[in-house]
Amino acid sequence: MKRSVGAELEITAGTQSEVELQVAVARTPGLKVRERLTVVHDDHGPLTPTEIATPHHGRLHLLTVPPGRTRVSYDATVRRTARPAEVDQVDLSTYRRPSRYATADTFGDVAEAEFGTVADRDLLQAVSSWVGTRLEYVPGSSGPTDGAADTLEHRAGVCRDYAHLGIALLRALGVPARLVAVYAPGCFPMDFHAVVEAYVAGGWHVVDSTALAPRSSLVRIATGRDAADTAFMTTTNGDADLESSAVTAVVDGSLPSDDLDRLVQIG
Repeated sequence: MKRSVGAELEITAGTQSEVELQVAVARTPGLKVRERLTVVHDDHGPLTPTEIATPHHGRLHLLTVPPGRTRVSYDATVRRTARPAEVDQVDLSTYRRPSRYATADTFGDVAEAEFGTVADRDLLQAVSSWVGTRLEYVPGSSGPTDGAADTLEHRAGVCRDYAHLGIALLRALGVPARLVAVYAPGCFPMDFHAVVEAYVAGGWHVVDSTALAPRSSLVRIATGRDAADTAFMTTTNGDADLESSAVTAVVDGSLPSDDLDRLVQIG
């Protein structure tokens, strides 16, 4: 499957600032990726980010931006299919633990009451359906500090909120679960997308309670405990704000169908 993905960001800094970007496709074994990343400041011209490797073949780009406006442009063509995600004992431990936005330690009673008799692959479908039917997808309904408990209380959110709630429920049941930031051909409204990867049946499989895009078309960007690890832009020092963003993600030909009862891995 050929997929074409990209992102355009406009950043405005009041002072010299340090910014971290996660917009580049993960270099997952099996994929063939052709890409281009350019960063241009209105007054200083091209800027050169520093690339560092992150877990699960992700890449973080560190950028120092002068005061004023900086434009980031990324595009990539992705061919072939990624190999299944590696299974590592450290990951199986890490992704069972509570994290900032997925407070699994507060979801034990709910998870046991709703899913205590469900296991393995059936559990993924049950959690996906439960989250999807209890939440309403409402852009702007959640804030950057809202976690899984806030989402359950408000009964609304966007993809990251759906993912955090799913992760919290799965971890509360002892199932390793993590958040993956992806490009998602077919997603509407088009944006960076967040899904869950859960470990069952000997591998990492996708849970997407929003059902906004076919799971088999997803392209991995970043993988982590929750949105704190996978944000596409983070200002780590200074005063830099995201003024606008635009994301593209398409497949060559027709979008694949998605049977939600089937186990799917990010490819």
